[in-house]
Amino acid sequence: MITALVQMNPTVGALQSNADLIVSNARKAAEAGAELILFPELALAGYPPEDLILKDHFCNDCALQLERLRKELPPEPFIIIGAPVARDGKKYNAALVFQGSEIIGEYHKMLLPNYGVFDEKRLFEAGTEPLIMNLNGKIVAVHICEDSWDPEGPAVQALENKRIELLINLSASPYHRGKLLNDRIDVLAQTARKLNTTLLYCNMVGGQDELVFDGASMVFAPDGSRIARAKQFHDDILFYGAQAEKQVQLRKEAPLPDYQEVYEALKLGLKDYVNKIGFKRVVVALSGGIDSALVLAIAVDALGKDRVASVTMPSQYSSSGTLGDAHEMADLLDIEFHEIPIKGLYDQFSGELSKVWGKDKQPGLAEENLQARIRGNLIMALSNEYGWLVLTTGNKSEMAMGYCTIYGDMAGGFAVIKDVPKTLVFDLCRWRNEQEGGIVIPPSIIERPPSAELRPDQKDSDSLPPYEVLDPILEDYVENDMGIDSLTAKGYDEAIVRRVIHAVELSEYKRRQSPPGVKITPKSFDRDRRVPIVNRYRN
Repeated sequence: MITALVQMNPTVGALQSNADLIVSNARKAAEAGAELILFPELALAGYPPEDLILKDHFCNDCALQLERLRKELPPEPFIIIGAPVARDGKKYNAALVFQGSEIIGEYHKMLLPNYGVFDEKRLFEAGTEPLIMNLNGKIVAVHICEDSWDPEGPAVQALENKRIELLINLSASPYHRGKLLNDRIDVLAQTARKLNTTLLYCNMVGGQDELVFDGASMVFAPDGSRIARAKQFHDDILFYGAQAEKQVQLRKEAPLPDYQEVYEALKLGLKDYVNKIGFKRVVVALSGGIDSALVLAIAVDALGKDRVASVTMPSQYSSSGTLGDAHEMADLLDIEFHEIPIKGLYDQFSGELSKVWGKDKQPGLAEENLQARIRGNLIMALSNEYGWLVLTTGNKSEMAMGYCTIYGDMAGGFAVIKDVPKTLVFDLCRWRNEQEGGIVIPPSIIERPPSAELRPDQKDSDSLPPYEVLDPILEDYVENDMGIDSLTAKGYDEAIVRRVIHAVELSEYKRRQSPPGVKITPKSFDRDRRVPIVNRYRN
């Protein structure tokens, strides 16, 4: 039986256009000879639908589209689609089997994840029964995402000793760095071996708010080996199987190198956020520093140069080097570029504030933040006038430590690299300059010690531990939930550890007011980590 795994990019809540995508892809797959066509988890609604599921009228509208699909899908193949359903006052994350203009089977997800980015137990009821069907002489069972992630769990146990020939898994498994090779392949291979069956894993692709779904749909043999794999970060249809007169040419896309994988995730997350919301263009405050350089490169690669504008806003503390680099990078990328000096505005603000502060006040943190907030006002004015989405440029290390100005450099609509540690920012910039097309980030930007340039001769290292020291501590504290004793036992300096922990917890109020950004680590600040703003615990 020839099977098509349709790796599609839905938009949450766009029920009609998602149904259009399902119909067009189903017809395309059927014309290519597919007898069984698979779509991802909640393909009709988009994932994650969050509290839309709590609205009865949303589920009613999903039911209307399912009825439309029943009439418009090609009648010959078996077609399995992920969608929410309401049954007897309860909502289920379901897989529906269509054939011959009828729904001939329905499965309800049994394992509802409720950790990290997942919040399904407050939305859905858990299913209790497996779905096993005879499709064209093949004994086929259906899972939805998490069901196959626990080889000892009830969804797998329900299929033991059933002699399943195909296990279908409809998935919406979001990306984080290393997940494909370190987690996903291993656990799905275990399930295939456990049930001694061929496992067909059909994953979603695309960006949704902070999440990126990377696709990479796969087919596993009963021994756990990978038979085929679809593209990563792209719409795709992966064919598998054979007929008497036709053998499918199996495709096994190679894994992407680490930095390319992260870069592609950032591109897709940004592109889909901009396009699905409906912005035509974006704007980046280009300082001549490394963070804004990376954001600008990602934006141009994701959207094209005609959809990206930039502005540099030098102050009296901006060096000729950073200003020159900002101009050079805009030239290298051939994008719209503006320069708006802020010294005059700063002097006006300072003059008015001196009436309260007094004329003898020495410049300090308030004056540094004032410059950032002037820039925030200017770039938001450009956004309002031209309808540009402002891309903020703060990285995860800065966001963790609160080394950012609320209502200043944090002002904007999307924070592309807010989950990218500073050391990875450097790595991604070096990687991008090595790609086809040559250097797009002036090397001096990468080589220059990082600085906010808000006071004379300022360096990030004046306020923060060196990033090569800071980032591993942040990873262990934020992502691995290690406390002071565990961190110091690992060899980190206790004084630095305590300083880092204090700064991370003290800055939660800032992060709560920051724009969303692409998740690329196992635990981001947006969806994964939920701590109180008022919080005096420091271990």
